[in-house]
Amino acid sequence: MSDPAELTIAEASRAIARRDLSPVELTRACLARVERLNPALNAFVVVTAESALEEAARAEAELLAGKYRGPLHGIPVAYKDLFDTAGVETAAGSAVLRGRVPDRDAAVVARLRAAGMVMLGKTNTHEFAWGTTTNNPHTGPTRNPWDPERIPGGSSGGSGAAVAARMCPAALGTDTGGSIRIPAALCGCVGLKPTFGRVSRAGIIPMSWQFDHPGPLARSVEDAALVLQAVAGYDPEDFATVPVPVPDFADALVPDVRGLRIGVPRDQFFGLLDPEVLVAVEEALEVLRGLGAAVDDVESGFTREDIIAAWRLVNVEGRLYHAPWLEQSPEAYSEELRGVLLQPLPEPLDLSAAYLASYRVKEAVRRLFEQVDLLVTPTTMRAASRIGEDPVQVEGIELSTGAAFASLTMPFNVAGTPAVSIPCGFTSDGLPIGLQLAGRPFDEVTVLRAAFAFECATDWHRRAPAV
Repeated sequence: MSDPAELTIAEASRAIARRDLSPVELTRACLARVERLNPALNAFVVVTAESALEEAARAEAELLAGKYRGPLHGIPVAYKDLFDTAGVETAAGSAVLRGRVPDRDAAVVARLRAAGMVMLGKTNTHEFAWGTTTNNPHTGPTRNPWDPERIPGGSSGGSGAAVAARMCPAALGTDTGGSIRIPAALCGCVGLKPTFGRVSRAGIIPMSWQFDHPGPLARSVEDAALVLQAVAGYDPEDFATVPVPVPDFADALVPDVRGLRIGVPRDQFFGLLDPEVLVAVEEALEVLRGLGAAVDDVESGFTREDIIAAWRLVNVEGRLYHAPWLEQSPEAYSEELRGVLLQPLPEPLDLSAAYLASYRVKEAVRRLFEQVDLLVTPTTMRAASRIGEDPVQVEGIELSTGAAFASLTMPFNVAGTPAVSIPCGFTSDGLPIGLQLAGRPFDEVTVLRAAFAFECATDWHRRAPAV
């Protein structure tokens, strides 16, 4: 094979099982791409090359001895710089936590180590994950592999760029308002936000205790399913995880959506879109119809005002979490984030209204899933904007980057339901466009099944940036 780094997890795993490829060869190939591309893209903030090769050598020895841990054994992975990694700095893209070295792994990092994955390093994030661009004032901007003058999305932009540029076959990110799905859409890869409570948040620096979701970014739906399989499940260290059975996500991937009822909530998701995004999503809906799904318009049942009100809870939680550091060393924060965190807290009635709004959204989405099996929408209003461009334009209307890129993803954080972004087209400028599929709580199987069927019927996910 010409470059093992071009392989998906599933392809590399099969090659390793046949002994056509070794974990060391694969890890060296990924590290070579990191060395070549990261100076231009700034996807990684820490590269653990020496320990990665040691881990790969151990995986290779185990495999040769017949100690097979599963399809992730010997596969490289990277972690957003919010995940605690024992002995390796976790600073959350901030100056506040610079030099912080945890003595234990986050729960999901420990689970992926147990599955045999090889850590390549830590990926760039917006400062404390508070943003949608990964334009970080402390670590520098991450650049989109499809056009280095453009953002990769955020706040898991380093993970999205690293996966899209084939520096690693998978990376973990976190998603509070869309921060896995936005980079997936803008970088042309797969980003999965599991159900709230499906994956442990223990050992992950929080943005919001109510809306944070850890999950994988990968190059295929199958790869995302394989990573989810390893990290899903109850964890007594995270009170939000739910002790429900974990199905075999990869085994459920069949390219068949016949009989599935798909709802298209045009009222809240199609009102303002770049024309090229609209065309790509409409064509994607036709693909799903052609595969046998019943596709019909539905009313969302919630308003934009409900989402904005519910989002106030994130600001309150952020203010509480950061209060000690803001008091001791406010200068360590960027001016932008400091201004956000020091905004006046909502009045008690406003806070009550925020809780009520979040419940209205949850109830509305629950009722939608009494009518349909899946909801399908665009992931973002437009493709990637230029670095430093804020506000951005959507059909002649100026919006903040947050509004332009997170408005269509945030509802499923508030609702806590699983959602995935998959590639569904490209703009005339060659920029990726994302399709979002959302499902019932703890029904990642149906979400992944439909995404896999679409992937099998199209070739958007096979395209790679010419980096």
